[in-house]
Amino acid sequence: MIVVIQVVDQASVSIFGKLKETERKIDKGLVVFLGVSRLDSEVDVNKLIKKIIKLRVFPDDNKKMNLDVKTIGGEVLLISQFTLFGNVKKCNRPDFFAAADKELAVKLYDLFTVKLTEAGLPVKTGYFGEHMKIDSNLNGPVTIIMESDKI
Repeated sequence: MIVVIQVVDQASVSIFGKLKETERKIDKGLVVFLGVSRLDSEVDVNKLIKKIIKLRVFPDDNKKMNLDVKTIGGEVLLISQFTLFGNVKKCNRPDFFAAADKELAVKLYDLFTVKLTEAGLPVKTGYFGEHMKIDSNLNGPVTIIMESDKI
């Protein structure tokens, strides 16, 4: 499992469907792009959740990155992104062989959402399996990449 985490002042995700445009927004907090691999399980979810909720990437009064998202009253925008497993080692067009199939990806994405919520974080989600437009106002910029098998 791979996550790309960005500190934002605000962010939104929208999808343009057949009926109307819908949008989900957060204010100050984290945008978390989540890639699920075919080898991932609940163990990977738990490892990353544990790190994310304690990740000190927000400034304290001395402008040092010492505060986590919950301490600052922040929100999380969780976006599924299978392209994090795009492999371009042998070609210029990525293959996504390592990415999970839809059934596993949805199961672990939903579990990730539940675990963040249970940790006391307000969570908004993207639209699984849809083409989305993500707008964000990065702060820092601060971008952290974590892989569950490396923590």
